[in-house]
Amino acid sequence: MSTDDKNRAVAAAILPLVGGAGNITSVAHCMTRLRLGLRDRSLVRDEELKALPAVMGVVEDDTYQIVLGPGTVARVTPEFEALVTEAQAAPAAKPSADDLAAQGAAIRAARKARNQTPFKLFLRRIANVFVPLIPALIGCGIIAGLNGLLINLGRLPAVTPALAAIASGFMALIAVFVGFNTAKEFGGTPILGGAVAAIVVFPGVAKVDAFGQTLSPGQGGVLGALGAAVLAVYVEKWCRRWVPESLDVLVTPTLTVLVSGLVTIFGLMFVAGEVSNAIGEFADWLLVHAGAGAGFVLGGLFLPLVMLGLHQALIPIHTTLIEQQGYTVLLPVLAMAGAGQVGAAMAVYLKLPRNGSIRRTVRSALPAGFLGVGEPLIYGVSLPLGRPFVTACVGGAFGGGFVGLFSMLGTTVGSTAIGPSGWALFPLLDGDHGLGRTIAVYAGGLLTGYLAGFVATYFWGFGARLLEEFDVDTDAGPETVVAASPGTTPPPGPSGPSNPVPEPAPQPTKA
Repeated sequence: MSTDDKNRAVAAAILPLVGGAGNITSVAHCMTRLRLGLRDRSLVRDEELKALPAVMGVVEDDTYQIVLGPGTVARVTPEFEALVTEAQAAPAAKPSADDLAAQGAAIRAARKARNQTPFKLFLRRIANVFVPLIPALIGCGIIAGLNGLLINLGRLPAVTPALAAIASGFMALIAVFVGFNTAKEFGGTPILGGAVAAIVVFPGVAKVDAFGQTLSPGQGGVLGALGAAVLAVYVEKWCRRWVPESLDVLVTPTLTVLVSGLVTIFGLMFVAGEVSNAIGEFADWLLVHAGAGAGFVLGGLFLPLVMLGLHQALIPIHTTLIEQQGYTVLLPVLAMAGAGQVGAAMAVYLKLPRNGSIRRTVRSALPAGFLGVGEPLIYGVSLPLGRPFVTACVGGAFGGGFVGLFSMLGTTVGSTAIGPSGWALFPLLDGDHGLGRTIAVYAGGLLTGYLAGFVATYFWGFGARLLEEFDVDTDAGPETVVAASPGTTPPPGPSGPSNPVPEPAPQPTKA
């Protein structure tokens, strides 16, 4: 079977299990998940869906999310969309009671969406601006790392300038892409958002004085572009309301670019520049002066932040640091949370020798865990069990503390892109003391996270009741990841949650 046929087969297997094409209202994907808008949640056959070999797990948020893994999801999604489009284009059946029930479910879902926390919805929108940029950040980051390696080795001197141009071109214009995506996300015309954001990187701003200083191209970076595009959206919407339709095509884009552009040049670029500089200085200061403690806290709290959706606030910070310094020093620290998960899962495997289903889950999820895809381990192993989720966080804390300690000792470890973690982050590593030392410190952090997560889980991750309940013979068939969320169970405590597999609840997305 060809790759295209295989991806279409996966899509065809998923479609009937989520209620068919008539139950689909939207289709999208991120780095690892197929995200579906559903009319009627009750039509989804969860257990059959989780049993599919290609499905690592499911997560419920404002959309129904099927975890397929990086790479796979980008290939399956177009096939899935094509199947939905083909089915929905077929002659419609007569309305039925099921259709009315589906409409009622959609109304209930819309009401639920309105009741979500405004702050979390805002963070999700900001994340939606930056997530589409991640593939380009990864590709350009790896090329930049390859170019640096060739320069250090003194190889292919005629090629390295070309590689530098390829790696740097996107970053030189990232503000334009941020502006485009921002306007699209906030309901404006994307190209107008990009046009206003382009002012930030235009060389001619060097001739402009604002707040007693001469502006520099790129001042304010992605934060300035974000603010400029949001302003452009509001100006455009105001124009759409008040400008006559006969003049709209001329007046609206002109006023949008002019007003937003002037505010950007004489206000936003300066303010955003100060904020960006403060972010960079604080990140450097934090890891230099409080590296071990800061790394311990950041590595230990990152998984709970993901559970609450607050990790999305870090995405523009990562991007700002990459734009300023060439890498983000925070991501390698936060990536240690995944190492803690891997160590905890290994301990679970050994502590439950008679539970074949959980052990199969661990075996199937560990390869993805090593590559930084932690969802199968979180939702299939540690979170449903309760206490192992806490001990996994302990492993992440020690791994983060290890990386932070070396920052205090003068070895900075950074990532040239956001998205990957675990072993997948190795090609994107950069630092201030050469690639060899940078890789060694990061690898040491991973090993520390694995070991600490394993030890904490093996000795303190299981109480007598939990062992009695789960260390039993089971014949549940091939195990897959079960979606879970802390939103429907008590916080993991000494005994873990009373229900080993909580009912799904809204779960924040991963950056």
